[in-house]
Amino acid sequence: METLVLTIHILIALGLVITVLLQRSEGGGLGIGGGGGGGGGFMTARGTANLLTRMTTILAVGFFTTTVTLAIMAGAGKEPVSIVDDVIKEAPANTSGPVVPTGQ
Repeated sequence: METLVLTIHILIALGLVITVLLQRSEGGGLGIGGGGGGGGGFMTARGTANLLTRMTTILAVGFFTTTVTLAIMAGAGKEPVSIVDDVIKEAPANTSGPVVPTGQ
């Protein structure tokens, strides 16, 4: 099950990167397919921007959902562990304390 969610997560991440790169920034950026001119394109510039904005939102929600799902799956069925408990277990059993120099 984790493999399936991880695969979907990676595909969503790639789609999100591609969608963000396709968007036209205020300075022009990497915006592809929105060039001016007199050609009657498939979609208007505004329609393309709305579509890419919606796609980005949908992919972002999917990305966060799969991220939370993977985090829950990673911790499911495991006993809570404290870092302090691990340090105490690994500490030496010697309880003599620090050596104080006497200056002689």
